[in-house]
Amino acid sequence: MSLPTASSVPGASQATASGAKTDLEFDRQHIWHPYSSMTSPGNIWPVQSASGVYLRLEDGRELIDGMASWWCAVHGYNHPRLNAAATEQLQHMSHVMFGGMTHAPAVELAKRLVALTPAGLDKVFIADSGSVSVEVAIKMAIQYQHARGKPQKNRLLALERGYHGDTLGAMSLCDPTRGMHHLFSGILPQQFFVAAPQTGFDEDWNDQDSEPLRQILSQHHQDIAALILEPIVQGAGGMRFYHPQYLRQARALCDEFDVLLIADEIATGFGRSGRLFACEHAAISPDILCVGKAITGGYMTLAATLASTQVAETISQGEAGCFMHGPTFMGNPLACRVACESIDLLLENNWQTQVQRIEQGLLQGLAPARQLDSVADVRVLGAIGVIEMKQPVDMTRLQPACVERGIWIRPFGTLVYVMPPFIMTDDELATLTAAMVAAIAVSG
Repeated sequence: MSLPTASSVPGASQATASGAKTDLEFDRQHIWHPYSSMTSPGNIWPVQSASGVYLRLEDGRELIDGMASWWCAVHGYNHPRLNAAATEQLQHMSHVMFGGMTHAPAVELAKRLVALTPAGLDKVFIADSGSVSVEVAIKMAIQYQHARGKPQKNRLLALERGYHGDTLGAMSLCDPTRGMHHLFSGILPQQFFVAAPQTGFDEDWNDQDSEPLRQILSQHHQDIAALILEPIVQGAGGMRFYHPQYLRQARALCDEFDVLLIADEIATGFGRSGRLFACEHAAISPDILCVGKAITGGYMTLAATLASTQVAETISQGEAGCFMHGPTFMGNPLACRVACESIDLLLENNWQTQVQRIEQGLLQGLAPARQLDSVADVRVLGAIGVIEMKQPVDMTRLQPACVERGIWIRPFGTLVYVMPPFIMTDDELATLTAAMVAAIAVSG
């Protein structure tokens, strides 16, 4: 059976004739984009293709992508090695169920993850998105405590200003007042929250910063299965960089109060913060680790939740006799094969040198923003650059101003930030940062 052609579908010839304009109108009428309104959808720019760090629009304009497609396309677009890996895998199988079966791409990916992640994370559950990997971590923590004979430890503790995803369990761990999910508070599991770290990454450590964490664990550890946090970098909750000592204290307090530590490295994993995993800034290992985003270099959705042997074996010896989760696309061979190639490419490209170079370019390129009256702060860590505004960004003005200057970024709230692909050249980075500052100056 062949697919219908334009001439065989009613109305298709008219759509073909009107081209991209009609497609864009259809998009506005029928397609619901992330965090968008169907009655006031805002600006949409049709993308024709992508290569390297450039997005080519339907009208021929090229934009330098400062977002790496929401932080995942670390090698840029249309990379020949990642293309070849996907093509080669397609000759064997694009998918096969993971229940009762295994395959080389999954085994090879697990080998790489066990070798590269912090010590002790030896069991790998391959999920199909970042939010799902957090859901898996939640279930692991609760099932672990239940298997230990402590079913009352069935709530989680999270940091204010945190963000962990858009599915229901993950939403319950996002900041309950400043976050994006307060509308759903009536149906979400009720979790514990503690004040976010206040000591900045490069500031002198304040011993009182971890005291609220100690207090809440002291009072409620009997009910808490795990503490979940984004190590060092709080991403969508504010692009905040906090002191490594807080993470060390969190690890020690979890041990003291018999609570698991879950590290959500979906955004920070694979080099983004200047370390391969942000936990390395504090030289700690969590009990459970979530990774995603950059794992396939932005080619397709994939994530993983890693656990210690103690967590995995305790769950496996509990009432259920197994871990109670199994996504249809778990261990997808195509995604796993590309992920292996992406990780190999990351290591061969000397990612640390790439990220250090980008960090220096961001420090230099974003510095002039400090002179703008509308800017509250400028901060950089690894391949993350943030301009924080005094007032929320007017997207209807700032985004078009950026596109006019040949760059693509996606501000939110008061934050104008970039997480560029690691392959971005110094000249491209200078163009990106200069255009950001200029766009803020005329629209901020």
